[in-house]
Amino acid sequence: MADAKHSSTQSQPVATLTRLHGWLLLVWFAASFGIVFFAHDLTLIVAGWPVSYWFAAQGSVLVFIGIVAVFAWVANRQEGPVPEVPSAIKAYNYRIHRRFGMFVVLLIMFILALTLAEQGGLRKIWVGAIFLFATVFLYALIGIYGRTSNAAEYYVAGRRIPAIYNGMAVAADWMSAASFISMAGGLYLQGFSGSGTHSGGLVYVLGWTGGFCLLALFVAPYLRQLNLYTLPEYFDHRFGGRWPRIIAAWSAVLCSFIYVVAQIYGVGLITSRLTGVQFEIGILLGLGGVLVCSFLGGMRAVTWTQVTQYVVLILAFLIPVSWLAYKQLGNPVAAVVYGQQLPKITELEMHLKNAPQEQQVIEEYLRRARDYERKLAQLPGSLEQEKRVQKERVQSLLLARAEESEIVAARRLLAALPRDEAAARERWTRARQENMARAQPLAGMPAHTRPFAGDPGGTPDEQQMFDVSRRNFLALMFCLMIGTAGLPHLLTRFYTTRTVAEARNSVTWSLFFIALLYLSAPALAVLVKYEVMSQLVGMRFDDLPVWIAQWTKLDPALISVSDINGDRILQFAELKLGPDIVMLATPELGGLPYVVSGLVAAGGLAAALSTADGLLLTIGNALAHDLFYWKNTDRAGTVRRVMLSKFALLLVALIAAYVAAQRPADILFLVSASFSLAGSAFVPVMILGIFWTGVTRFAAVAGMLAGLLLTLYYMLINMIPVRTLLSLEGSGLWFEIDPVSAGVFGVGAGLLVTIVLSWLTRGSAAR
Repeated sequence: MADAKHSSTQSQPVATLTRLHGWLLLVWFAASFGIVFFAHDLTLIVAGWPVSYWFAAQGSVLVFIGIVAVFAWVANRQEGPVPEVPSAIKAYNYRIHRRFGMFVVLLIMFILALTLAEQGGLRKIWVGAIFLFATVFLYALIGIYGRTSNAAEYYVAGRRIPAIYNGMAVAADWMSAASFISMAGGLYLQGFSGSGTHSGGLVYVLGWTGGFCLLALFVAPYLRQLNLYTLPEYFDHRFGGRWPRIIAAWSAVLCSFIYVVAQIYGVGLITSRLTGVQFEIGILLGLGGVLVCSFLGGMRAVTWTQVTQYVVLILAFLIPVSWLAYKQLGNPVAAVVYGQQLPKITELEMHLKNAPQEQQVIEEYLRRARDYERKLAQLPGSLEQEKRVQKERVQSLLLARAEESEIVAARRLLAALPRDEAAARERWTRARQENMARAQPLAGMPAHTRPFAGDPGGTPDEQQMFDVSRRNFLALMFCLMIGTAGLPHLLTRFYTTRTVAEARNSVTWSLFFIALLYLSAPALAVLVKYEVMSQLVGMRFDDLPVWIAQWTKLDPALISVSDINGDRILQFAELKLGPDIVMLATPELGGLPYVVSGLVAAGGLAAALSTADGLLLTIGNALAHDLFYWKNTDRAGTVRRVMLSKFALLLVALIAAYVAAQRPADILFLVSASFSLAGSAFVPVMILGIFWTGVTRFAAVAGMLAGLLLTLYYMLINMIPVRTLLSLEGSGLWFEIDPVSAGVFGVGAGLLVTIVLSWLTRGSAAR
């Protein structure tokens, strides 16, 4: 009788948490997928805000914070009274609070001192160099101070990081170059939801914050209970045997490597702009700061470096967006007031769509697209003709004794022509697609507040476009959310807290600190778009700001202007901005002092470095701890494992730097792809393993492989070079889903395979 009563008492908290899981999951689903699915129908305007836009940009994020906070509060209460904190821990926390407060004060004083120095005549190049070297030097000092070879300190920072600081470290680790540099640019270019099969815009805000609800409800506290060091270690602990851990380790290396390439690309972009050195040199300079922290001190040094970097990056983001909001609207609280600019942007969009000068630019883009189409149809003869024309031009200039600059330019055009038919076909196909994309109203950019492309009440083609656009938005949002719950470098951060309760609390703090930036990113995109449309467009080319030429010289893919219609006045369609430039150029666009530009660059560098630290540490640990020394538990083996982790980290960093120097893709694409891979490889098997004892080892291995390989296949088979190499015709898309959202298929396959094979292998030796 007593045993039955005790069992009943024990089951009550479990039942309460199960019901709470269900209700919170329902609220999460309604605030994300429910709002998005019906976004086109939510046309009500409240205080100038379209309801669907406000909810996707801000309302859902606030709901997500509430979900995570409520779960942490209830779950922590269910565990009983909070144990007394030892006096040593209290003293340790007090020292941290004091040092953190001193750092914030000194950082603000440093920014003010540089501002006064700039006003006193300090050159811009010195302002940028001081910001770069001062911040990197600070991160290096923390790395040197936190150096360790102790396994617990190196892998999980001794499991004594307070929840609020772990939240800051998670936020810095999470808000990579994609969040700081590219997200506002994606919102600027893609508005609410992007266009056609290419989803974007607010999907990143929803996906990257909504995923923390899954992380809090289903993953972080349960992993923390196990007192492990790495994510692959969980698969060994739960399923036993070598293969689950090996597959998890290589999956962690793959998705983390793709992610870190994007961060190192951002490091090179910022460092080269601050110092004026070449892009490749900038990569190596920034990489030095990464390696000092992660190589010497592991998780202990990385944690406190990331806390420092969070303060830098959040100040660097909020100061310019607040300044721009004050300049345009007289109120610095950008996240609250930027809705006033949405109706103005809609009016400017309508004006630009109907402007005769913009129509001239569109017609010229169409002419160029048709010209490339003609060349493609006439290959290989068209290529030979192009070479012949350029050779004749060089000869005529030589015979006419033209100026040397003209001759050099003509020879460059000749050398730049494709070498063979295959190269010509690939280059001209891409050029035709680019010109066709820009031969659209607003240079192909969608209306900023329109939920989806197409029209559900229009022609059959418009209805299909609407369905495809909404489908891709939902698919990418799903991949970003699931990927958030499976990223190894993020999950490892929750091993560093003292208790499970603090792990829950740190998820809440993480989302709060992340939301400070994510609620402001849509504001920045709107304010920059208004500034461009109302101030920059219509200027004479001779009067364009100097910063445009400076960024163009660094990388024409970031920003380029060309007088397409020959009127010497900048039209909107003649300005091309890449997503990676919008945030970095905001201070110059808004006419802010250069010290703010230096601060923004330092913030972007902090975002990229903080994430690169965590990713490289994850890769090094996966290679050393999970693949080579996974069965060696003696002290000598532990020391060797830590040293091998450090050298693996160094090697991977150099390889990633080389790949980043090739500029393989933009930051948002690379980061989104890594989310699809992480979600497919880890999440179905991991969550089923946590909540269902029936998952077998064989099913886990098969589920992980099925999810990962299917996702990789879909991404690779839809790459243009791969399709060209294999002579594949037409589209390889399934249900018109963009390749970056391949995780939709991978997660589904992994879940199905794991469940079916678990049922088939129940009770067998595969358990």
